[in-house]
Amino acid sequence: MYGPQGDSLLLQEALHRASVPSGAHALDVCTGTGLIALTAARLGALRVRAVDTCYRAVLTARCNAWLNRLPVHVEHGDFRSCLTHRQRYDVITANPPYVPCPVDADHERGRARAWNAGLDGRRYLDQLCAMAPHLLTTEGMLLIVHSALCGPEQTLGLLGQAGLKASVVARRHQPFGPVLRARAEWLTERGLIERGQREEELVVIRADRVPPAPSPRSTGGAREHSGAP
Repeated sequence: MYGPQGDSLLLQEALHRASVPSGAHALDVCTGTGLIALTAARLGALRVRAVDTCYRAVLTARCNAWLNRLPVHVEHGDFRSCLTHRQRYDVITANPPYVPCPVDADHERGRARAWNAGLDGRRYLDQLCAMAPHLLTTEGMLLIVHSALCGPEQTLGLLGQAGLKASVVARRHQPFGPVLRARAEWLTERGLIERGQREEELVVIRADRVPPAPSPRSTGGAREHSGAP
């Protein structure tokens, strides 16, 4: 299981600033220890659903929710299964695997599943961007954290194409951890970092549904009723 690191703390800070609506329904995917799910509940979410593919993470998050007496329901499963429930959420948070990895490391078991995400680090990010419009309520928001190594501009572009208004709302620079240090030479060869670089930038991207524009007929009718020319 992957314990909370700098990315989790950055996402937690962004969630605090986002003002979770009182009584909101929230979804936390790739929940890990449940830190972000519990934070959403503490900030006023009425019901929080948390999902992770790691059994140890699920048990840990359930224990943390029980110890803190918070309304967090933790499930074992792939976050893509959330679409089958046909539920929509006011708040979705995600800290998915996003570390680029060589082909021979892509099938590692154990803790590596918490960070490995294919050659470009976008295996799960792209799927989350595509899923978001189908999971958010009409005024819902998505907060997702990942490294700048895997292209924040691409995340922003995909969310925009999906009809969401997206922007970077938090940034943080931090030294490479053990995984990135071990892959530094490979990342350099791939052109993902500069030679000698040993620091990465983390970003939190927020995406919101764009309110539908009023129809010309409705607007015109209002002006006619008010006597406007």
